[in-house]
Amino acid sequence: MFTIQDIKAAHSRVKSGVDFPRYIQDLRQLGVHAYETFVPDGHALYTGEADYKLASEAIYGPLEVLAVYKPAEFAAALKLHQQGGTDYLQFCQDCAINGVYSWITDLEALTCTYYDADKKEILVERIPS
Repeated sequence: MFTIQDIKAAHSRVKSGVDFPRYIQDLRQLGVHAYETFVPDGHALYTGEADYKLASEAIYGPLEVLAVYKPAEFAAALKLHQQGGTDYLQFCQDCAINGVYSWITDLEALTCTYYDADKKEILVERIPS
């Protein structure tokens, strides 16, 4: 099974959102099926075969996630990040100020689903393969 060290090694090659599709391929090769990232502190919960679960530690100080989702602002921040215009921490800060609490990356379905603080699905997008 994969370890946090394996995941950190794959993540170390990510410089911006442009690198995300390659990161997804690296995680799939490790056996990760899905992961949920939590905006307030950056920790993630990874799942694999046979209901294997592994949680990472927080990677930054607490961010306050606003209660109101701002779709237009988040769409702009997401697009900028995907084009390489922001780093990971800035993207997480942009999520927080635009009401995004977490996202689930499904490596089997190749989707990334964003949620607000009430766990309401707010956006689903396909991951380029």
